[in-house]
Amino acid sequence: MKILGVPTAERRERAQKLLEEVHLAPAADKYPAELSGGMKQRVAIARTLAQKPEVLLMDEPFGALDAQVRWEMQEMMVEIMDVEKKTVIMVTHDIQEAIYMADRIVFYTRTPGRIKEDVMMDFKNGQRFTSKEDLLSQPGYLEFEKQMFAWMREEIQLQAA
Repeated sequence: MKILGVPTAERRERAQKLLEEVHLAPAADKYPAELSGGMKQRVAIARTLAQKPEVLLMDEPFGALDAQVRWEMQEMMVEIMDVEKKTVIMVTHDIQEAIYMADRIVFYTRTPGRIKEDVMMDFKNGQRFTSKEDLLSQPGYLEFEKQMFAWMREEIQLQAA
């Protein structure tokens, strides 16, 4: 932000706001070595948002995290997408993560990587769910998840042939 010419007071205010958004306000005085992997990922997200990008590009952002932290991070990102009104383009191999976080899924073939399916999450009715459990109980969720697994199975079988 300093390089962009953002005044000191505004930098501090924006940093504090972003620390709250990524649920790190209590850890504001910690050194990097004192942060867990999930906390470091939250810092990276906050640092990116501080630049006020129009689009966030995320490549397997939660892949290295344990299941509980990954789940917390996914829910946090849904909150951030709503608050910040940002477009997020995310690469993931996790079907549940894709369905939970996406408004639209572009499913690629294995090799060569070409678009296999491009689908809107119509069963969500334009709604984002801040609780993953709420999404899992939505009519149409299970059928869509099964369809994605079927697409994966097709790709595996095509690769083996």
